[in-house]
Amino acid sequence: MSDRLRPESESTIAASAAELLSALREAPPLTHCITNTVVTGFTANVLLALGAAPAMVDIVSESGLFAGVAGGMLINLGTPTPEQRAASLEAVEGANSAGTPWVLDPVAIGSLPVRTGLAQRLVAHRPTAIRGNASEILALAGLSAGGRGVDATDTTDDAAEAAATLASRYGSVVAVSGAVDLITDGRRVVRIANGDELLTRVTGGGCALGAVMAAFLAAARSSGTDSLTAIASASLVYTIAAEHAAAQASGPGSFAVALLDALAAVRPRDIAAAARIEERAL
Repeated sequence: MSDRLRPESESTIAASAAELLSALREAPPLTHCITNTVVTGFTANVLLALGAAPAMVDIVSESGLFAGVAGGMLINLGTPTPEQRAASLEAVEGANSAGTPWVLDPVAIGSLPVRTGLAQRLVAHRPTAIRGNASEILALAGLSAGGRGVDATDTTDDAAEAAATLASRYGSVVAVSGAVDLITDGRRVVRIANGDELLTRVTGGGCALGAVMAAFLAAARSSGTDSLTAIASASLVYTIAAEHAAAQASGPGSFAVALLDALAAVRPRDIAAAARIEERAL
């Protein structure tokens, strides 16, 4: 495994991120989100700011149909009501039947039994990508009891082996969010050091990233870009925008607004210069 950190100008992920961002804005992907009630509005606004088209369809007998026409889909387990649980399972079947790429965000699993059991049922359907904090990824792999609610008590490096195991087991790209994001498909690993601590001070900062990943997967599907590159590109664009927002913000409240503005303003040509990224083969 090479220890060389790629200069930004040589990063294939940074170049692909710029291309995918341009493609997403030229043809806004319909992004189907079954997400938690705490963050629905913020997630929709993040997608709109970026250039995607959000749709929050979480009703049984509609979610599966909609998954078949969407460009990408997010299943987030933050508030898994009975209706949402049934809609999620239906949507995953619809997505897989239609070939729609989808992201599983196993929020707060481990110590909470309902969402933990649902996460295990959903991951068996082989999501295109899994996004969570380190404690959630460890819990999904059966290696810990999770974190403190939605907060991680582990680091991304703690979850590196679990992420690779999940990637190999389910054929998914696994993204572990933290101070340094870790993304792997079991053969390659990408670490991204962009971002800002204020993302953890705003409700929905991580949940919205799952939706951005779904939108980038949709753009990648149209261009033939692989899923690891799409997920890493989503993380890179989102965290660079977070840095731009933090530079303008005076605290969490103004940061949330500034993040939407930064997502709308970030330019493809700015990505390589701002990227702090490491790409390796496992």
